[in-house]
Amino acid sequence: MALRDLGLLIVICLVWALNTIVSRIVVADWQVPPLFYAACRFAVVTLATLPWLLPAPRPTWPMIVIGLLVGFGSFGLFFVGLQTTTPSEAAVIVQLGVPITTLLSVAMLGETIRWRRGLGIALAFAGVMVVMWDPAGLHLSVGLWLVALSAFMGALGTVLIKQVSDVKPLQFQAWVGFVSLWPLIVCTLLLEQGQVGQALIAGWPLLGAVLFSGLIVSVVGHTRFFGLLQRYDANLI
Repeated sequence: MALRDLGLLIVICLVWALNTIVSRIVVADWQVPPLFYAACRFAVVTLATLPWLLPAPRPTWPMIVIGLLVGFGSFGLFFVGLQTTTPSEAAVIVQLGVPITTLLSVAMLGETIRWRRGLGIALAFAGVMVVMWDPAGLHLSVGLWLVALSAFMGALGTVLIKQVSDVKPLQFQAWVGFVSLWPLIVCTLLLEQGQVGQALIAGWPLLGAVLFSGLIVSVVGHTRFFGLLQRYDANLI
């Protein structure tokens, strides 16, 4: 990997780490319903990237599947999980996405793994085991199970992105936002309550968190991530 791209990827990871902390504050401390928060995030993403939505890629169904995995499924579950787990625990459990992505990239894309990446993957998996372990054995709270499922859906979506050609990174982001928004709206209306009241109580800081999550984390961070994913092996990224 070029040094410039490595530096970019590290900056993206730092932004994502900050977003985990911000999201935990929103859904736990401010008690904003997580699916409502996710819907607000992807509403911002959709509005910001709407000009890149059309013309729709052909076939369109892979973009719909990717959007549901990377956006609706991954972030919806992650925000719900953050209600009952700490950012540090969630950050480590998310590393399950590393070995999952690797296994899927080998099985679905035919990528190869050398010993250095294998060692990094083993370290990531060992970190997850440390978080899960207690004297009575392995244990995962409901929140951490949701985070783990979020990691799986994100990993599967990441590998599927590698199988789609002739789609620019910003168009990927446009479709992730658009496809994720509508099921999140339905889910928050059916499964949550008090959304508007909690949003008003949180006030302007919530608007700042939504704009940061939607514009900086997704439109900038994830779009650049999609670009790197198109250039390098999925297991490396």
